[in-house]
Amino acid sequence: MSSATQHSTRAPLSEERTPEHAPTTPEQAGTTRTPTARDPYFDNAKYLAILLVVMGHVWPTVIEGSRATRGLYMLVYTFHMPVFILISGYLSRSYTGRPDQLKRLLTGVAVPYVVFEVAYTLFTRWGTGAPRPISLLHPTYLMWFLIALFAWRLTSPFWRVVRWPVATSLVIAGLASVTPAIGGALDLTRVLQLLPYFVIGLCMKPEHFALLRRRPVRIASAAVFAAAVPFFYWQAPAFYLNWFYRSRSVQELNAGVVWGLLLVGVLFLGTLVLMAAFLSLVPGTRRWFTVLGSGTICGYVLHGFLIRGADYLDLFEDHPWLTTAPGRVVVTLVAMTAITLLCTPPVRKALKWVTEPDMPWAFRKETAPAKPA
Repeated sequence: MSSATQHSTRAPLSEERTPEHAPTTPEQAGTTRTPTARDPYFDNAKYLAILLVVMGHVWPTVIEGSRATRGLYMLVYTFHMPVFILISGYLSRSYTGRPDQLKRLLTGVAVPYVVFEVAYTLFTRWGTGAPRPISLLHPTYLMWFLIALFAWRLTSPFWRVVRWPVATSLVIAGLASVTPAIGGALDLTRVLQLLPYFVIGLCMKPEHFALLRRRPVRIASAAVFAAAVPFFYWQAPAFYLNWFYRSRSVQELNAGVVWGLLLVGVLFLGTLVLMAAFLSLVPGTRRWFTVLGSGTICGYVLHGFLIRGADYLDLFEDHPWLTTAPGRVVVTLVAMTAITLLCTPPVRKALKWVTEPDMPWAFRKETAPAKPA
């Protein structure tokens, strides 16, 4: 380990600068702009996490017949969105519902959700030929995360006044996992089941991340992943993938309430371990990809068009070699390259009108309170 890296694992994260990143990503929209420097650790973590998100979306297209790909898919899907959500919660610690924060939440999350939800609906109509209606209550494909983030962010002040926020969120998630009647509106089942990861992020402090980045923890984290890979390879043929999506109740997954809650609890604990291992291994110093962390919203909302487009054009059916071992490697590398390009500053600048719009016409001008006579 280099001296720079060793120093970064010991240095505490800045309490002031971390939650006040410029609101340029879905997990940051709603915070306040300040001139303080961005913490490279969280930009590194967001870029590496978005790579895993893309892997989780592209591997199903080539997973058939490959136990290794299925095992890696299960490993990634266990924690890739939870770690994104935890970081979102951590960066929401300064959210109190001030007018300026509400504006950023609306322009940085709600507006992109509306625009891209309509875009994905129209794209789905084109690709499938099915008359899918435009409905903001039923998120299309990966748009569920934006509406979930909007809801989680709004509840941030509530979790500050609750005596046991994490325990309370776990109870809510547990109830959601055994309540089939919740339905599909706003993807509420998934929103509630994933809520604890956001709340955990809200409750975390810089010293927690500093602890994760200590050398002994990093060594243990490498061992965790070294053990996780063969474990998921072993479990790949038997495990039902829908358990990882957190979008259905245990009854809908054909499990009893008691057994289902036990599996949900085991999955939650396993997710925490893998998230901690991932965050421990994230570099804390600036790297070539650090700048890409601020453009993850662009990569997130755009990469679905590429994956769904390839599917609509029958790319994988017309080129069966893509489902061979070398083909899967090619698909993975192409996906990683594509998401990297989609997170670059030029793309972020081109999409700023929809991912970071100012929209002064939509809000009242703030007026100073009247002075007492």
